[in-house]
Amino acid sequence: MPYALCSPTTRLLPKDVREPVDNIMSRVLVSDSDFIDSGSAGATPLATQASDLSNLAGQNRLRRLQHRKGIDFASNDYLGLSASGLLTEAAQAALARGVAVGSGGSRLLRGNDPEHEALETEAAAFFGSEAALFFSSGYAANATLLSTLPQRDDLILHDALIHASAHEGMRLSRAESRAVPHNDVQAFTDALAGWRAAGNLGTPWIVVESLYSMDGDRAPLAELSALADAHGAMLIIDEAHATGLFGAQGRGLAGALDGRGNVIALRTFGKALGCEGAVLCGPKMMRDFLVNRGRGFIFSTAPSPLIAAIARAALAIMAQADDRRDALWQRVALAETRLSRLGISATGSQIIPVMIGDDGRTMAIAACLQDAGFDVRGIRPPTVPEGTSRLRLSFTLNATTNDIEALSQALETVLG
Repeated sequence: MPYALCSPTTRLLPKDVREPVDNIMSRVLVSDSDFIDSGSAGATPLATQASDLSNLAGQNRLRRLQHRKGIDFASNDYLGLSASGLLTEAAQAALARGVAVGSGGSRLLRGNDPEHEALETEAAAFFGSEAALFFSSGYAANATLLSTLPQRDDLILHDALIHASAHEGMRLSRAESRAVPHNDVQAFTDALAGWRAAGNLGTPWIVVESLYSMDGDRAPLAELSALADAHGAMLIIDEAHATGLFGAQGRGLAGALDGRGNVIALRTFGKALGCEGAVLCGPKMMRDFLVNRGRGFIFSTAPSPLIAAIARAALAIMAQADDRRDALWQRVALAETRLSRLGISATGSQIIPVMIGDDGRTMAIAACLQDAGFDVRGIRPPTVPEGTSRLRLSFTLNATTNDIEALSQALETVLG
């Protein structure tokens, strides 16, 4: 059903973005005919897939690619580096010194480039870990790590809101995995104690994000580290949304735990650092085992040496980017103040969710804001739990203070 969300907006937003809510919803909702010819669907080999897409559309959960437009309140380019001259210059310098664009093969079949190894050495030194291993993405790193390191007699305990890449790794793992209520240290404690009391002798693996990408809140890392120590567990920390923003020189929220023998941290280059790829930082045994047993590493073409060179530059830029971090936190503070007037709670991070609940209403509100010139995206299940559809507001240096003021006014209108 359509939602009368834009009626107050039609009074206050510019004339060129005013239109009836039915027109907005026609772009959010789609009909079965977009996927299925009712006369021939049963005959096509992809009929099941077409039916699934139709069901998603009926639930307001169909995803579509769309071009970038509007003021950026959606990306993870927190420090505004992705299109900066700094990384462009790094790319040009790398090409000038002969760095290859392609790797030509997997790391074990001639694809291992000096840029890869230099990045890994520099990342390990910067973050304080014994070793590091470079992957093409955080997804690939998480999936390879969790499908490879935990063994058959081990137990993976993961936060209920952990990223999809971790779920993919656990799906392929030989170890049992169990979800634990979000940020509930006592629940982790009880699960570990019960597992040990049952006579299990394997290694427990505690898997969390230091900063949760859809909620903007933080994991209780100190308590979880103590728990891992007490139970002989490994602690896996996804630092994707904290790297570059928190800690000394942007080392993240897990910086105090780096170098410990039972801690592995994922750092990505595709968010605050503005390029792409990721490194797993941890014990040398982690690196050696993944090189020998990690199918996602062994059988993948190595990442571009050029990207590795740019990531090296991004790491160096990040270490000297206190001015960018300060500017970002000033904008986040402004957003928190303005949004608090609308009953939207601060998270203490650059990610602030605006909880809506209903899938269709969420997407209609997002469409209204997009028409007003703000790139704000609606987030629906299964990315977030049922009943918690939301707008994910991501604050970056790509939006000015005036942009934040304007967004808060638009939100007041469309949520009113």
